Amino acid sequence: MQPYRLIDCGFHDELEALATLRQRCPIVYQDVDGVTQTVESRIVDVYAQGGADFIKLQTGTIIRADYLLSVDGKAIAFANSPYSCA
Repeated sequence: MQPYRLIDCGFHDELEALATLRQRCPIVYQDVDGVTQTVESRIVDVYAQGGADFIKLQTGTIIRADYLLSVDGKAIAFANSPYSCA
């Protein structure tokens, strides 16, 4: 597994907003084998574990945040520095 790449705070906030609103949305991500997957689901949790952020979908699928390509039509944004959310 590759080292975690920190996502932008604004993108993280959007993930949390989608989870709070319980809104179904298209989610495009790369799985651990590097294959692009597309699903439409609700994000039920956004959490940090072991130095990385994750989202959990209503299907039970867990996706490491830096493997996301786009959520609800918005491309992932990465942080410019490890302290960009401070």
